[in-house]
Amino acid sequence: MRYERTRQLFGADHHRLQKAKILLLGVGGVGSMALDCLYRTGITDITIVDFDTYDASNMNRQLWSELHVNEIKVEALKTHYPAVTPLNQKVDAAWIEQFDFEPYDLVLDAIDDIHAKLALAQRCYKKLISATGSAKKIDPTQVRVDSIWRSQGDPFASKIRRELKRRKFDRNYRCIFSAETARTKEKGSFMGVTAAFGLAMSSEAIQQLLRNK
Repeated sequence: MRYERTRQLFGADHHRLQKAKILLLGVGGVGSMALDCLYRTGITDITIVDFDTYDASNMNRQLWSELHVNEIKVEALKTHYPAVTPLNQKVDAAWIEQFDFEPYDLVLDAIDDIHAKLALAQRCYKKLISATGSAKKIDPTQVRVDSIWRSQGDPFASKIRRELKRRKFDRNYRCIFSAETARTKEKGSFMGVTAAFGLAMSSEAIQQLLRNK
């Protein structure tokens, strides 16, 4: 059976996981791996939101990208994960302001836009899990999950904390970050790290769902 091994791990809780409703923002290197992991676990009621198309530069880190060059990402992923709800939409502060997050148990943020990340934190921090910078690094063992206020070693996360403070935001939410020092100033990326971010995000999501009985 498809979920036999998963049920052996989660027991009766697996049925609860299958009822979860997830909003996944961004399906690039981090988001595509989080999607794959959650879906294989049995969490299939997932709305995926992204506005981009696949190109050759995505092939080093984004699942299925080599099969769908020039295709819209969310629509291409629907062919591999048929139960998902695809939304071809740019996630920006204006969209976040008007979108209804209430139906979702968790919001997974795998986008790159700092303004959108800040808007998400202010709008739905209680159900938010946010990825910070996964580029420029090669060591997946330094990927961590913790409070946004305890993130370290990541200039992008530092900018987020600084701006949240400026906005007088003092709430808490979980984030994925790497303490590894960046190896380049360019936007180079390694799937060993981007995938680790996505897997850590899916693990944190599952743990939160299990805690929220």
